[in-house]
Amino acid sequence: MTNRIHNFGAGPAVLPEPVLEQARDQLLALAGVGMSVLEISHRSKAFDEILAAAETNIRALAGVPDDYHVLFLQGGATLQFSMAPMNLLPPDGSGAADYVVTGSWARQAAAEAEKFGAVRVAGTTEPDGYRRLPAQDELTFSGDAAYVHLTTNNTIVGTQWRLMPETGETPLVVDASSDIFSRPVEVARHGLIYAGAQKNLGPAGVTLVIIRRDLAERGAASLPKLLRYATHVKGGSRANTPPVFAIYLVSLVTAWLREQGGLAAMAERNARKAELLYAAIDRSGFYRGVAAPPHRSLMNATFRLTDDALEARFVAEAEAAGLAGLKGHRSVGGLRASLYNACPVESVKALAEFMAEFERRHG
Repeated sequence: MTNRIHNFGAGPAVLPEPVLEQARDQLLALAGVGMSVLEISHRSKAFDEILAAAETNIRALAGVPDDYHVLFLQGGATLQFSMAPMNLLPPDGSGAADYVVTGSWARQAAAEAEKFGAVRVAGTTEPDGYRRLPAQDELTFSGDAAYVHLTTNNTIVGTQWRLMPETGETPLVVDASSDIFSRPVEVARHGLIYAGAQKNLGPAGVTLVIIRRDLAERGAASLPKLLRYATHVKGGSRANTPPVFAIYLVSLVTAWLREQGGLAAMAERNARKAELLYAAIDRSGFYRGVAAPPHRSLMNATFRLTDDALEARFVAEAEAAGLAGLKGHRSVGGLRASLYNACPVESVKALAEFMAEFERRHG
């Protein structure tokens, strides 16, 4: 495609060009349908095929076991902050869950869960500014919790769990919004995986939920209809009108992931991109990485300069050079480059070259 710049936005984020081209070519009329995907009924045969393709791709990519449901919901990961405890904790508020708090989104998830039961903080790195992750021996799980919750990747500070902690027999519930399908995942080690699509799976508007069958049935009948996982299981993700176009794009993105060699191939590619960028950050001391090196995210590289004015100049000059989305999260400032699956290595090389040139002129 022409006139495309390098997109390092944290989300909604860059999509694969072949997917955008395919969606463009089919936008006026899906093959054999004669209507746009924006116009078809969510009860139509055409959407049956789209939904089935999306689920088939996801199951193939992640090796999803047969006793897990794949759901396409709305409300983003933020709704899951509430929906997970609503369904997994007893309706009388007597239950408890363990939360590992390693960043703003994990803290928000814990705060929502407190509305439905007791929340025990099993571990946190808040005193360290969330710049690292707790080690296994720093985690204290209660043993009788309904589940353990953690956020797999901290988009704001830039940390990432490389291995999930051991939680014993307690179901592991994870918000994987910012690194879903960037690497292989052991679905069977989890009770529930949820992720907003807008970083690695597709556009904003749809949320992927992978949930073990017994947990999907746990929600009380007294819950609001659309806030029960069982409702969406029974309705095949169509208890109400789903985000048809967003799911269509997820089907295309997941097909593209399979064509690229699957999650193992994406993990290798993402590691190469991150290695290139972190080398540029660490090269001379002009840039300073935020996250502790052993815990650095492969998805969101965060770094700082000597003063805020220089960081603002970096962002402005980068945008003028065709490098977008490098301003850090509004809550912490600084700089951030997001290297999601669809971010090409050429973009990372262009950023590394810009960083060297910016240092030459301002160092």
